[in-house]
Order: sequence, then C-alpha cells, then structure tokens
Amino acid sequence: MNFLSKVARDYPASGIRKMFDLAAKYDDAIKLTVGEPNFETPRNIKEAAKRAIDEGYTRYCPNAGLPELREAIAREYHKYSKDFTLENVMITVGGMEAITMSLIATVNPGDEVIIPNPCFPNYVGQVMVAGAVPVSVPVYEANDFNIKAADIEKAITPRTRAILLNSPSNPLGAIISRQSILEIAEIVKKYNLVVYSDEVYDQIVFDGAECFSIAQVPEVRDQVLVINSFSKTHVMTGWRIGFIVGHKSIISAMPKLQEGIVSCVATFIQRAALEALSGSREAIQSNHADYLRRRDLLIDGLNAIPGISCKKPLGSFYAFPSIKALGVRSETFAEGLVKNAGVVVVPGSSFGSMGEGYLRVVFANSDENLIKAVERIGEYVKKTF
Repeated sequence: MNFLSKVARDYPASGIRKMFDLAAKYDDAIKLTVGEPNFETPRNIKEAAKRAIDEGYTRYCPNAGLPELREAIAREYHKYSKDFTLENVMITVGGMEAITMSLIATVNPGDEVIIPNPCFPNYVGQVMVAGAVPVSVPVYEANDFNIKAADIEKAITPRTRAILLNSPSNPLGAIISRQSILEIAEIVKKYNLVVYSDEVYDQIVFDGAECFSIAQVPEVRDQVLVINSFSKTHVMTGWRIGFIVGHKSIISAMPKLQEGIVSCVATFIQRAALEALSGSREAIQSNHADYLRRRDLLIDGLNAIPGISCKKPLGSFYAFPSIKALGVRSETFAEGLVKNAGVVVVPGSSFGSMGEGYLRVVFANSDENLIKAVERIGEYVKKTF
C-alpha cells in the first residue's frame, strides 16, 4: 500500500519525542526534555474558564476569535504600534497553528522560507505542510546564537518568500539583538519578504535583556506576522490558545482558512485567556523568579563539569550546553546519559545540523531535580570520558 502523501512520508521525526519515549523505560529518570512550565495554571485563569462555561460560552464564535479577546491583545501590542485594533489579531489553536496559519496564508507551493539552524524542529514540517521549501541558515555560538543578516542574504534566491525568526529562541535561549534585528529588517525591505516572528517566550527574559521585535521597525511592520501564545508565559500549554498579530490585509484572509481547519478556538478557553491578560499576574512574576534561580543552578552546575560549557540564556527556559570538548556525538551522549545516569536531555542534532555537539536542557523543573541532574551528569562524564 502506498497511500501516504509526500508530506506524511517526509515529515521530520521528532528527536524530542524519541528521547521522551526512551525515558519511559527508566522509572527514576529526571526528564529535562519537554518545553513545558512545571507550574500550575494560575487559579484566576482556571476560575475564569469555569465561569465562562456556566455563563454559556460553549458555542461557536467568529472564526477569528472573540472580539473582546482580540481587542485586549491589540492593546497589548500597542507597544509595537498604536494603530493595532482587533482587526490586526487572529486567535488560533496554540502557537503551532498560528505558525501554520501564517504560512498557509502567505506562501505558495515551491516558495522558500528561511529558518534558523538550530531551530524548533517543527518549523521544518510546518513549512512543508504549507507546500513551501525550508531553507536553513546557520546560527553560531560565536555570535551569541544571533542569526545574522549577512548569512540570511547568502541564502536568498528568486524563490525566497519569507523568513522565520524566533526570539527568545527554542532551543538556544538566545535573544536576537536590536542591531541584528535592524540589519535583518534591511534585508526584508531589500527583497520584499514576509517575516514570521515567533515570540512565545517574550515574557521569560533575564538579566535586563531587551526583546526587540522586527514588528517594531516601522518600515517593515506591515510585512511581519507576530506569533505568540498563552502556553509558556501563562502556563496554559494544554489549553491550546495562541494568536497572530499582523497587517489587517493578511489577517482578514485567515478566518476563512480557520473555518476549514478548526472553525474556532473554544470560547470558554478564550475567556480564560482574556482573564490572563486582564487579571492578576502575581503568579507569573513568581514563576519568573523561580526560572531565574533554576537557570543559574543548572548553568553554574554544568559549567563546573570538565568538558561542558554553556552560555547563560537570556530568555526562555532552555539551556544549550556544548559538549564538543568531550569528542562525542550529541545523540550518543544523550542516549548514554539516560541509560547510565538517569537524566534525559535532547541531543542538539534534533534541532538541525548546527546543533551537533550540543544538548538542549530544560530548566523548567524543580530545584531538587536540577541539582540531582547536574550531579548525575557530572558523575557520568567523569566515569565515561
């Protein structure tokens, strides 16, 4: 039987899922793999969802989302443009659908979309689903994991349609500097490109770092689609709600696409998201303090292990330590670590060829687990290398 489409056959397998499945065989393994906050969704958000169900928010709503939620998001993004209204906002089923929807709305079969390497691996598959061709551009540790305009320009061809940026980055934890963003904006203007700016970690930022969005550059703002979600900042991963902010000429085409995919996001979840924006953010502030402490626990611990070096990430809850000095492939190291030390991380090669020699480690975990994990990694390295 040969009924599978080319996309289904070629869609890249998840290296994250591979490690997740391997970890299931080890009961005492410390899992530092899944990009999910280890906190509970704040109580006020959960209560808002319960109220919304009781108030009858259980029916269809406009495909683009509840007007009151779209208006609230537009107000949040007045930091980018005072002109944004609800017409500039589309509500989606998480950040994943936001990216896919943005691609479907703006690329044609055969168009090329530039993505960073390393990157969130689903970007590759999402570009393929839209019928476009992913083109990777290397990102170097020597540049603080900032993607550079010069490297982007080298990859541009007559078929290049768009660029996908991710800052703060998964898996790198890096924030693209203002200067790099301005230089990329010049490339966007020169070649008249669309930009998908994945900003889902923009509220998880450390050390006073600045998250400067390419949507803040007036000359290219109309060509930028900002992708965000409530999953990470508001601890709503399983709620599946995200959004797109962009020029109304693009956003206005999305409701008809949404109609054929999911119709609309559950209305009581949208009401919960509205509470996330308008209600208390005390829990979010507390979570941020925990992330900062846990980042330092992990990074300081890893840097004390001979053969491992790691920059402190400025954003997200991911560390991307280098194991190049150990002279072992990242997949080999990761598999040996879970089998012999009971710690699960993701090999950097799962995020692209430029990730070889690195690991992705999630510090959205308890202090106790992070301390134990560092001890186990140190013992494993000492015994093995």
